[in-house]
Amino acid sequence: MRAIREFTSLTPDALDALERAVRERRRVALRRRGTEYVVVAERLDTGEREEALEGRLPMTGEILEFPLRELESFAVLP
Repeated sequence: MRAIREFTSLTPDALDALERAVRERRRVALRRRGTEYVVVAERLDTGEREEALEGRLPMTGEILEFPLRELESFAVLP
């Protein structure tokens, strides 16, 4: 069994992992402002202002947007 890789900075490998999570609709555990969220990756927005991950909360179906610069850490879950 492989260990789950946790990313703490936005390296090319980290961005690749997020892109793959969106393509495969994988769960992502992320920490922002001391709070941990687990969302299903829906979209990676690379708009003009800033890059953001859009994720759906599994329990409510609500879509949340997480600016990548605000993430303290994240891990793509199996």
